[in-house]
Amino acid sequence: MIAMQAGFANPVDDAQAAFRAVLDAIARPGRLAHFAAPAELPPGLGRAAAALALTLVDMDTAVWLSPACAPSADWLRFHCSARVAASPSAARFAFANAAECPPLANFDLGTNEYPDQSTTLVLEVPSLASGGSLALRGPGIETVEHVGIAGLPAGFWGQRDMLHELFPRGLDVVFVAGDVALALPRTTRVEG
Repeated sequence: MIAMQAGFANPVDDAQAAFRAVLDAIARPGRLAHFAAPAELPPGLGRAAAALALTLVDMDTAVWLSPACAPSADWLRFHCSARVAASPSAARFAFANAAECPPLANFDLGTNEYPDQSTTLVLEVPSLASGGSLALRGPGIETVEHVGIAGLPAGFWGQRDMLHELFPRGLDVVFVAGDVALALPRTTRVEG
């Protein structure tokens, strides 16, 4: 029998803190949010990704996992009662390593009537930093936020720019690196 890794040490308080952190990150694109890690990390997910999963995923949430994240499937089923989706387009949340990210158009982009039913992509990258070369503009940003996001696949920003034409449909992305996350809602414009 394989021992299951624990979830949050203090499930109620830790989940509330993580929920507040992700709400703040989405409301203020480009600001780094810090997450308390679960008591033990599951295989395949970093600290921030695991905290987001414990906070946002439940039995009504289909989750797609890239190959590097796939070892966390049993942990997600146990702690979140999540269903694992066979494809990115069938998922409400997707957890992927940046090197394995499929084309963004492969995810569920919602409909004009229900844009909120699109996939939220949690993308593990090597590092995130404030003050980088990317300039973010849009709702929740007073003028501009400069960030650095390392390790994205070639063509990522071009694919994301093409999704802007589909608004209100689209894809919200939460980049994670270690215990840090940076949200990039579909309404945020990226330059650089």
